[in-house]
Amino acid sequence: MIAVVDYRMGNLKSVERGLRAVGADARITADPAEIAAADAVVLPGVGAFGDAMRSMNELGESDAICVAIAAGKPFLGICLGMHLLFSDGVEGAKAGGTVKGLGLIEGTVGRMPNHDAQGVLYKIPHVGWNSIEGLKSRLFAGIPEGEHFYFTHSFAAPESPYTIATTEHSVRFPSAVALSDRAFGVQFHPEKSSDAGAQVLANFVRIANELAS
Repeated sequence: MIAVVDYRMGNLKSVERGLRAVGADARITADPAEIAAADAVVLPGVGAFGDAMRSMNELGESDAICVAIAAGKPFLGICLGMHLLFSDGVEGAKAGGTVKGLGLIEGTVGRMPNHDAQGVLYKIPHVGWNSIEGLKSRLFAGIPEGEHFYFTHSFAAPESPYTIATTEHSVRFPSAVALSDRAFGVQFHPEKSSDAGAQVLANFVRIANELAS
């Protein structure tokens, strides 16, 4: 069973449908015990960093997610769900401060600039289709270099040794990270990314099934 974490925000139903479409037994849950006991965990992402962490902490989900990842359960964080893996984020924090994340990857998730190094202006939020490069993981099995996925975000994670794919929009940012060969985060929305997104979800489900068998 794949637990789709309900932290009172996010596109839960579309993620659940996307997983079920590729053969997963996916269930939306806010129960920390069910999250910790699941065969795999997906943390969807729509909303603000600060609000999400406050909600997950109040519901007891933060510890359950960390326990599941530490136990080697397959994990996929989507958009904000990827951001929450980092030490902290500026979104939803008091002026000049940050909000603590799950702390599994060192670094601060910050706002994307509205211009590049040459001063060329870019629209923020970054919304729409964009390519991903430098694919380094079995999460992207069957996905060609430069494939396009659907993005919608104003904040981006910092570069780290965990980066497994990048995308460029005003700056080059991590579009996917991997804590291990079974725990991942993606900046794009696979559930909104047509066949390529379905392939990523199918790859994740395959990884989960291999470990559950």
